[in-house]
Amino acid sequence: MSNQLAVELNEIIRRDNPFVFGMLSELGRELFFPKGILTQTAEAKQKATRYNATIGIAKESGQAMHLDSVMKHFAGISADETLPYAPSPGRPDLRAKWKDLLVGKNPSLGSKVVSLPVVTSGITHGLSIVADMFVERGDLVLLPEMYWGNYNMIFGVRRSATTDHYPLFSTDGSGFDTEGFRRAILKRAPEKKLVVVLNFPNNPTGYSVTEAEAAAICSTLKEAAENDCDIVAVCDDAYFGLFYEPDVSKESLFVRLADLHENILAIKLDGATKEDYVSGLRVGFLTYGIQGASAGTYEALEKKTGGIIRGTISNCAHHSQSILLKAMADKDYARQRQEKFAIMSARAAAVKRILTQDRFAAAWTPYPFNSGYFMCVRLKDLDAEAFRIHLLEEYGIGVIAAGRSDIRVAFSCIEEAEIAPLFDAMFECAQEMKRNEVG
Repeated sequence: MSNQLAVELNEIIRRDNPFVFGMLSELGRELFFPKGILTQTAEAKQKATRYNATIGIAKESGQAMHLDSVMKHFAGISADETLPYAPSPGRPDLRAKWKDLLVGKNPSLGSKVVSLPVVTSGITHGLSIVADMFVERGDLVLLPEMYWGNYNMIFGVRRSATTDHYPLFSTDGSGFDTEGFRRAILKRAPEKKLVVVLNFPNNPTGYSVTEAEAAAICSTLKEAAENDCDIVAVCDDAYFGLFYEPDVSKESLFVRLADLHENILAIKLDGATKEDYVSGLRVGFLTYGIQGASAGTYEALEKKTGGIIRGTISNCAHHSQSILLKAMADKDYARQRQEKFAIMSARAAAVKRILTQDRFAAAWTPYPFNSGYFMCVRLKDLDAEAFRIHLLEEYGIGVIAAGRSDIRVAFSCIEEAEIAPLFDAMFECAQEMKRNEVG
């Protein structure tokens, strides 16, 4: 039997947008944000002017009790900004700040109504929340043909979803396969519910769509929605902003999808992990966008999201949120981000320049890339796993085998001066393996 709080949240969503209510999994419908201790603690924080004996943390001399051997490693941050629990949906000031930044990075979002971002423990955690809230056993999740392997664990293993794929690149290798995407979506639209993962910049290929390709993707999803298909559009924007070429769409697909159709629930997953180079701090965000959604619907979804965080990890790390807030308030924050972007952009340009050498065509064909941390090559007449192992054991070089013939190279962690020697060694390895096969 559902908790009364869950019933109330469901009624708000059902009344305002029955399509979104229909997208919720059984678990999603059962979720709520508990009042209990959290509510009583919040009330006491405001009104307990004499003694506050509600929250389960230790305090001393008016601040969070701490060990000096711990706090000495947190220069510039107080114990109260580091050690107490953060709210389950995240610090309110950080959530508001990230929403402001979203509009700054996606100017078209300024005219649209979306939810307040909820803080997640990285983007993987955000994807897991989405899976729990919106994916049921047997639901179809459409992934790009080249995709991050952890999607299988998140959607397939954990939630028993059926996964299928849409083509990523056109057959001529010029860019995103808009026609193939359209065929894949419309073929599956009669199933009446689709979860579509849109990952740009893409991991593993480092490809982001152009403005024309973005428009075509959204047109296809709208067409499916107009044919009574409920679509959960999951925008995995882990590497957002790392765009290196002028023709790349500089705004997230979430912006176009957030008010595209009442049958489309757009969910944006992003964070400081990659954008600010702080993967280990585990600060991600989850934002909802729905055509015509009321403040009540967004609040209900935020409470359900906060409820699942409360019921799994309680809350995300407080010190990480505090560090990020202080960093974003730093007068040099924007300049420092631009400096790091310039380094990444130079590395991507070096990869493109080096791979124009005709000799490499004997070993592989590069996939298009224009953004993010990675790029991929398709090996010619070599098994990717065998190549990876030989390259590692004989050359001391690590790369990722992504499928039977694809190799992923993370140029994000290679200095610009080391990029040419890296590909030289990869080419030498491929040639050696081919000679050994002939011999």
